[in-house]
Amino acid sequence: MPALGLADRHPRRNVRLDTLVRLRWLAVIGQSTAVLVVYIGLDFPLPIWACLAVIALSAWLNIALRLRFHLTQRLEPDRAAWLLAFDIAELAVLIFLTGGLQNPFAFLFLGPVLLSATALPPRFTIMLGAFAVACATVLVFVHYPLPWDDDDPLRLPPIYMMGVWLSILLAIGFIGVYAWQITEESRQLADALAATELVLTREQHLSQLDGLAAAAAHELGTPLSTISVIAKELENAIPAGAPHGEDVRLLRSQATRCRDILAKLTELSSSGEPFDRTPLTSLIEEVVAPHRNFGVSIDVSVPDDRSDEPVGARNPAILYGLGNLLENAVDFARERVEVVAQWDSDTIEVAISDDGPGFASDILARIGEPYVTSRRRKPGKDDDEATGLGLGFFIAKTLLERSGATLSFANRAAPDRGALVTLRWNRHEFERLLSFAPT
Repeated sequence: MPALGLADRHPRRNVRLDTLVRLRWLAVIGQSTAVLVVYIGLDFPLPIWACLAVIALSAWLNIALRLRFHLTQRLEPDRAAWLLAFDIAELAVLIFLTGGLQNPFAFLFLGPVLLSATALPPRFTIMLGAFAVACATVLVFVHYPLPWDDDDPLRLPPIYMMGVWLSILLAIGFIGVYAWQITEESRQLADALAATELVLTREQHLSQLDGLAAAAAHELGTPLSTISVIAKELENAIPAGAPHGEDVRLLRSQATRCRDILAKLTELSSSGEPFDRTPLTSLIEEVVAPHRNFGVSIDVSVPDDRSDEPVGARNPAILYGLGNLLENAVDFARERVEVVAQWDSDTIEVAISDDGPGFASDILARIGEPYVTSRRRKPGKDDDEATGLGLGFFIAKTLLERSGATLSFANRAAPDRGALVTLRWNRHEFERLLSFAPT
């Protein structure tokens, strides 16, 4: 996939300023409501003006950002991280004024870290998580008293406070890592599906070349007929020994040759061979042919009796999928790759095996997922050639499954070694399969 580089796999993660501003306004409203309800509604003493000043500072930052920047602007990751760090610091000061970790709202330290885990690179999430933990640690020992009834003050034991601190620490670590992993997997899957659609579109364009060839033959037929007629008239009018007589005869012969070529293209498109339908063995040979000159022997085995051989569509999805699996086998094989095709009245099976190192046991169950490197390289393979995005099997598996195939991946049984990929189609579905088009 030369069009998809590592930069596509790890795109720049820019956060919309509008997202951060809206979330901060939500925090301002929530914090103001909580402080006023505790101070006025519950009649608990707390430094109300200091709390409102801290909240007002957060609101002032939102107003300043609104005046200075367009809300549709996307922030660089480092700038977004600074804004999230401000949110952590603002929350820490507010909790410092209202009881420290005794305040049940202390768990809101998780919010900015969780947002960073879903939108920013991991290094910024780690730094913000460390900053949040540092603030929580300070608040264990330094804070104003929790707003409470003076006649019956609430006194929490130190071991309980250590438990609260530890729970905040574990929540930041566990939920942050979990959110990052889920977001990363979703991002990778979206990239891989986009790559699949690009490949599919390309193959669909190739499958439409027969129609374009027929259209070209139709459009070019009339002017070539005119050229042929004029060339024939010139040939008859010019004496045989004239200086340009040979040139005219050559012009006529070449025009006739062009007409013959266009006639063949028209016949190919109308007959359906090889553009529309083709026997299974011809389909396999078309896939195998480009890989025969890579220093690896490729043996194709088919039944001797081919009287009832399946004939299906020359499907771009099948061509690309089989080609990708075969290329992978050739890449990892030591000396030999074997392609075995067999069929009966109900099923069609194609097995591709090699004598390479086989699939790594720890990822055998995950083959077909995006960005999973399927196997160990054979000894002597250059490291630069060993790098890849892990999209090959994902794209091949996706395209083949959309054509109706089921795939299984395994290692060959001892004493043989190497990988074995088996594809199965329902014969009826395979033979009625039309050219594949993306949906």
